[in-house]
Amino acid sequence: MTSIVDQIKAKANDAFKSNRFADAAGLYTWAIDHAIETNADGKVKAVLYSNRSATSIKLEQYGYAIIDATAAIEMNPGYVKGYYRRAGAQFALTKYKEAKKDYALIIKMLPGDKDALLKLKECDKRIREIAFAKAIESDSLRVSVCDTVDVATITVDDSYSGPRIQDDGVVTEDFIHSLVDAFKAQKTLHLKYAMSIILAAKKIMDALPNIVEIPVNAADTITVCGDVHGQYYDLTNAIFKENGMPSATNPYVFNGDFVDRGSFSVEVILTLLAIKVWCPEAIHLTRGNHESQNMNRIYGFQGEVQAKYTNTVFSLFSEFFQSLPLAFILDGSGEKDGRKAFIVHGGLFSKDGVTLDEINQINRNCEPDSGIMSEMLWSDPQDQNGWGVSKRGIGVAFGPDVTHRFLDNNGLDIIVRSHEMKDKGYEVQAEGRLITIFSAPNYCDQMGNQGAFIKFDHKMEPKFVQFSAVPVSHSFTPTSHLVSTVVLPPERHFCKCHENLTLPLSHYQCVCFLSFSNSTLKYGPCNTLRM
Repeated sequence: MTSIVDQIKAKANDAFKSNRFADAAGLYTWAIDHAIETNADGKVKAVLYSNRSATSIKLEQYGYAIIDATAAIEMNPGYVKGYYRRAGAQFALTKYKEAKKDYALIIKMLPGDKDALLKLKECDKRIREIAFAKAIESDSLRVSVCDTVDVATITVDDSYSGPRIQDDGVVTEDFIHSLVDAFKAQKTLHLKYAMSIILAAKKIMDALPNIVEIPVNAADTITVCGDVHGQYYDLTNAIFKENGMPSATNPYVFNGDFVDRGSFSVEVILTLLAIKVWCPEAIHLTRGNHESQNMNRIYGFQGEVQAKYTNTVFSLFSEFFQSLPLAFILDGSGEKDGRKAFIVHGGLFSKDGVTLDEINQINRNCEPDSGIMSEMLWSDPQDQNGWGVSKRGIGVAFGPDVTHRFLDNNGLDIIVRSHEMKDKGYEVQAEGRLITIFSAPNYCDQMGNQGAFIKFDHKMEPKFVQFSAVPVSHSFTPTSHLVSTVVLPPERHFCKCHENLTLPLSHYQCVCFLSFSNSTLKYGPCNTLRM
């Protein structure tokens, strides 16, 4: 007779396979509770903790994933999947040394495991890259790529038929429309113009403080969008089509995470930057946790840029990301009943008393690895008061009381943050004083969520607009240097590490992949795990 634990586990597995990961997490928790109550065998509990760890990885809750994987290992030290889960979560957090230890243990238990060996080698590679980057970090050796690029020396062949920037370097409204049309047709902007846009946008961002204040008058409306994550067709055919193109009279704030995960991150970021260069008042951009080198190496943007352009262009993007402001204040206080909204990608801090002046004193021209800046980009709210352990393994979980104190101490009224997928595209917490907005519908082509954006007037009363994912053109043909040895059938996924293998990726756990689904190339991390 099947036990209650097995029945719940089966339902959890079905939810996982149906991409209902939040439901799966709840069911695995229920099964774990029953297993503890009935004093089930440690091996049974190890499987449940491991499966919940896999679910947390799907939900990008890598901190929780590490905790559960560790519990699985403690319940059954010989359970290989527990080590796989923990190593995958550590790798996703760029904790390569910790991941390497687990992959080494897997190889010790399974000497013939080629996947673990490949991952171990990848950890070694990443560790060496980090060490090299630190070795040349000193100001005396550091040379900005932006200072070495001379776009004037790059020629544009007469055969190039795409959008062109005028000889005087001015980006016009006509260029913006031509660029959007070209990207919708999955054409590539010439290298010269791509570099010109990045450099011009960086110059604008360099002049801004860490917190940019935007006055909102009684007659004004401003739109705030959350994560886009390379979903270009949702950006143009949903957000811009529904709400109008950005302009001085129709301004937008995009609250970080423009890139990674989706297939068209290059197109998303170049479109946003081109608009910024054309009309700086039309669009405002904050830095998200994915505007960083570590995330870009793992979650696809670096590979996409290198495929469509060059590594030099990726370096330009990396330097540009360090110039992005950390937050915005929408200030309607100059009008009757006007209020102030604080726009930040992730959230708040692991301590009270952080002031706006303190944030403005941060040196943002670096990678967000620790401290206040890291918490701004990585933290998440929780329903309980006080602080909790971050489910991501980076940043902190902060309660509604923390939100109230930060706002009251700094003369603010509401926080708008992004960073988390929400089924409805948004969520309101802390008695209406904290909003999460997420603008990537059907996130990762599997979550089934809606996207949303917010329209604010001077009173900072949110008006939510929801939208669904837009079909993507299927005309994209992958270039031969991306996957050179295997023709991939639809719905079969391979990573570059395994491009010579004939098994579907469901046999592997991989974090660097290129996949094909319905003839569309997708860049990003593979979340297919051993079950």
